[in-house]
Amino acid sequence: MMKKFLQLPLVLILAFVSISCGYTVSSTLPSRLKTLHVELFKNSINFGETNDGHNLYFPMLEVSARNAIVNRFLFDGHLKIVDPDVADLVLKGELKSYNRQPLRYTENNDVLEYRVQVTVALKMWDAQKQEPMWEESGFVGEATYFISGAQATSEESAVNAAVLDLARRIVERTVEYW
Repeated sequence: MMKKFLQLPLVLILAFVSISCGYTVSSTLPSRLKTLHVELFKNSINFGETNDGHNLYFPMLEVSARNAIVNRFLFDGHLKIVDPDVADLVLKGELKSYNRQPLRYTENNDVLEYRVQVTVALKMWDAQKQEPMWEESGFVGEATYFISGAQATSEESAVNAAVLDLARRIVERTVEYW
């Protein structure tokens, strides 16, 4: 009798798990798509000076963005990074803008926190079908940073975080295809 009493919760748990929704790490990509080439990004950002005299130039931002995207695809593991002549998919990108906006102010109206955004135009090209798989004209990666206090960081580290956020979103857009 005691054995049956102990088996009932186990059976109920197994039944619940088998019918419940679950998270999967599988890709929604067609099985024929196994390789990817990420082209060098074009940098079309009009770098200049803001109203507060801040210079908005980050050298080699297009290279950092491409490298972060490649690394994120390697980490994800669903697509193998290859040369363009053997790739099933080709990702083409262009940096469109870099924005920095005040997010929070101190009591004296000094900026305490900024949000940075890196915007790119993207095209995922299906090399087998010779057609775009998807296109986005304003894909954004963003991060925030404090300029003073215990959580203070540099704008450069926030830009790096925004590029990593951009890479994560691109991989999700490609692999999960929401």
